[in-house]
Amino acid sequence: MTSTRSFHVPGISCGHCRAAIEQAVGEVSGVDSVSVDIDTKTVAVTADGSVAEATLVAAIDEAGYDVE
Repeated sequence: MTSTRSFHVPGISCGHCRAAIEQAVGEVSGVDSVSVDIDTKTVAVTADGSVAEATLVAAIDEAGYDVE
């Protein structure tokens, strides 16, 4: 089952931030899509239900951004 999860990432401020997060999260097995909204500082991830939230948070963290 596919689900969409949203994360607030206050450090998002530009296109580079968006690209870094989309690339890092997009590489996680089971992720279907990643959408970063610079204005609202949110990351929406659509992924297989087997992908743990902690795995997505870790991918965002590895890109250099903290999830609140």
